[in-house]
Amino acid sequence: MSTTLNTFAPPTDYLPVAVITGFLGSGKTTLLNKLLKHPDMQKAAVVVNEFGEVGIDNLLIESATEDVMIMDGGCVCCTIRGDLVETLENLYQKRQAGEITYFERVIIETTGLADPAPIIHTLLDDETLKTKFHLDSVLSTVDCMYAQQQFEEFYETVKQAAVADRVILTKTDLVEPDIVEQVKQRLHTLNPGAMMLESVNGNVDVKQLFSAGLYNPSTKSLDVRQWLQAEAYHQPMTHHHGTQQFDYSYHNEIRHDEYIQSFCLEYDKPLSWKILNLWFQQLTALRGKDLLRIKGLVYTEETDLPVVVQGVQHIFQPPTTLEKWPKSKPLTQIVFITRNIQKEVLEKMLDILVKSKTPAEACQATLVLMNYE
Repeated sequence: MSTTLNTFAPPTDYLPVAVITGFLGSGKTTLLNKLLKHPDMQKAAVVVNEFGEVGIDNLLIESATEDVMIMDGGCVCCTIRGDLVETLENLYQKRQAGEITYFERVIIETTGLADPAPIIHTLLDDETLKTKFHLDSVLSTVDCMYAQQQFEEFYETVKQAAVADRVILTKTDLVEPDIVEQVKQRLHTLNPGAMMLESVNGNVDVKQLFSAGLYNPSTKSLDVRQWLQAEAYHQPMTHHHGTQQFDYSYHNEIRHDEYIQSFCLEYDKPLSWKILNLWFQQLTALRGKDLLRIKGLVYTEETDLPVVVQGVQHIFQPPTTLEKWPKSKPLTQIVFITRNIQKEVLEKMLDILVKSKTPAEACQATLVLMNYE
């Protein structure tokens, strides 16, 4: 992570990007088709994977260029045939040149077995894209009929829900209400900061799906609280491991979501950015693949302004400062969603780094993480 702190610039001219993920058959096809027909989505560009299962062929009416289609209603659609950066860059250039409809947002659809992290990586880290696009929201569809079984058998379903800003519960009309409630409870334990929405036949409040990023384009302002959702991690959460909280119909020795930890670290005293940067570097170097998502505001010794941190696995955005604190009192709040990394371990690492006087003492923090089982 960079050691330079720059002022956050609201991406007023950058295009918001939403990522739709979800397991096979969980309702991405239905949801996306509904979105494309919605009046608020008529200036959207949809980027789909070449092997995706989204059936939008019936909406295509003409070819604008060799690799871009114009759909009924004016939406733009193209396919990822190679690199995502190249695809988005080409789409943007065609937009600017007037070769295709002037779209105002992008929706990226992943395949059912896809890990959404690489897409989030790209949007957060690529220097070219960061001047044109910004991550607006990650949406994950969850099939209430099969969610319990899929969480047991497929880690992909767990990760898709864990990194989401919005979780869309589908097929809620096909199961009993108590089953829907069980799925909600399990999702809340997995990702308490995500908004949960119910959808029947793809019908959902479109306005609630988007604007989950730090900058809200609809209000033209920063909305730190809805982006961070720190309060959600303060509520008591009971993980289902070793309890009878859920009535499972399926039994498997591996329950993938019991390894997911969701928590918020808070500190009311200023921390050295140099120490924090070293802490993040150690975490990403040793356990980057298990840092599913990180976001927060940091109170540092170097500035009175809040410092924004945001990362996915090995990748962190360069830190930036906001013009003022969302609350009157400065406070560090960092939300972590991790795989098999306990809150106490991260707290102990940071405590060692804060108290260390020599590089050798600082190395003890690394040993804490390396020796943790």
